[in-house]
Amino acid sequence: MRRATRINIGILLAGMTALAQGPGSYNPSVGVDLVGNWAPVFHEDSLERGAGPELVNYLGLPITDGARLSALSYNASRLTVPEHQCEVHIVSYTYRGPLNLRIWEVRDPVTQELTAIGNYIDDYEQSRMIWMTPHPEPSAAEPHTWMGYSTGKWEGAILTVRTDHIKRGWIRRNGLRESDNAVLVEHFIRHGDHLTHVTIVTDPDTLSEPLVKSQDFIPRRQNGEVWLYPCDAVVEIERPRGAVPNYLPGQNPFVGEFANKYHIPVEAALGGAETMYPEYQLKLKNMPLGVVPDPKVTAAGKSK
Repeated sequence: MRRATRINIGILLAGMTALAQGPGSYNPSVGVDLVGNWAPVFHEDSLERGAGPELVNYLGLPITDGARLSALSYNASRLTVPEHQCEVHIVSYTYRGPLNLRIWEVRDPVTQELTAIGNYIDDYEQSRMIWMTPHPEPSAAEPHTWMGYSTGKWEGAILTVRTDHIKRGWIRRNGLRESDNAVLVEHFIRHGDHLTHVTIVTDPDTLSEPLVKSQDFIPRRQNGEVWLYPCDAVVEIERPRGAVPNYLPGQNPFVGEFANKYHIPVEAALGGAETMYPEYQLKLKNMPLGVVPDPKVTAAGKSK
């Protein structure tokens, strides 16, 4: 008799829960509601994510020798070339910058099944669809895009997204480039009015280990935010046709600038997987500073 009573009580509680949820209620077992307008919180990495990182600051990044060599050839004046002035920040980088983010759901009009989750990023006016149900995948021969091709799934309350077919773009906005063979995995995690976005990039061409980053968002409630990003390229500097600013190997004048400023060995500033881990601090203690002459000071001395 007691066993039957317990079963009846269990059924009654389940029924009361269903009634409390009511029609149209959200089932948290298949995710959480990410819909809304979101604004980034710059309580970490603010210099890198806002004004931009220092030149030749690759510290803490698991870059390959090839990626480093390519980055050292980068001349920041390249951004004045018309083809680069309006170059979009790729999906694995753009969420780290100043932006307005809008998230919405796309549902089947008949079954109300969640078919996609849309993101609009006002930075360069980019839209992306995260496909939650089977969708035709692009072939290997199809062009890559700034936002790539994304598929998602709920893992409990966490939205996990995998993206490939991404164009070549930034790892860090000081010359470090991600290749178009990179794959991005994202986790969108909501706790009340706080959204954490974790990115994991793997790239066989530029990274020797996965690169993990995180950024946080809160609801954007104020009025007057701007959702457009008009960008028109103009000729800022007259150059011979086809000329692209660059540094040849061994000729980058800013190799020691970041290292000198913070009194760290140049080897550490040049990055690599080893520089990501706490144990690297022990190695730093036994490394000479190896200060490189400041090119501006050297130039001033020569002018005298």
